[in-house]
This record gives sequence, C-alpha cells and structure tokens, in this order.
Amino acid sequence: MNLDQLCADYGYRFAKEVSEADGFDAKKAEVLITKALGVLQEQGLYAFVLFCKSRPSGERAGTEEIETLAKELLKELNLINDGDLLEELRKDNGGLLTRIDDLMLAIQVLEKSLIYARFHAKAMK
Repeated sequence: MNLDQLCADYGYRFAKEVSEADGFDAKKAEVLITKALGVLQEQGLYAFVLFCKSRPSGERAGTEEIETLAKELLKELNLINDGDLLEELRKDNGGLLTRIDDLMLAIQVLEKSLIYARFHAKAMK
C-alpha cells in the first residue's frame, strides 16, 4: 500500500467534505483543518478525537466530517474496527492506544493527510 497516495487521497477528501459541510466554505475548512491538525500534533490522537466531538455548533458540521473520514482512514489501515472511534482507541484489550507502533502509524498518516487537506483547501479558495 502506498501510504503517501493514501494520504493525498484522504487529504483531498478532508478538504472537499469539510468545505461542503453545512455553513462551510474553503476558507472556513482550512481554518478548522488547521486547528484539528494542531491538536493532533501537539496533544495526540485521543485529544484530536475529543476536539472533533466537542466543537460548538458553528464548527460541528465540519468536525463531524473530519471525524468520519479519520475513522474511515484508520479502518482502511486495519488499525480499528467498526465501533465508536473513542471506544476503538481506548478499549482495554487491544485498543489503538495500547498498541504503540500502530498508534504512531495512525498519527503520522492522519497528520500527513491533514497537511495535504490544508493545502487542498487553500487551493480551493
């Protein structure tokens, strides 16, 4: 599997889906994606998911798209199953947070995808 191509594909999808979410355009998508990326880089994957789940109503439609695509990407990499994303991360027996190598891969792939998404959103303006 070519991970860079996967990141590019998801980067485009993040930018497209967030910019088309209710109340969003490319500029708002870029700002929200940048915030989400910052949380992922500075605080980690668990904080990133909490960020997506905790946004106020003005950003909620965009963060729902980010969370949905992040979950889809992690499932495509066989890092999580079909359950709630937070539960898939924190479950005691085999959750993603308990598997350090898989966790690092998940963070790196999501980070690169969101970086590409920022550039895609910027190009859409």
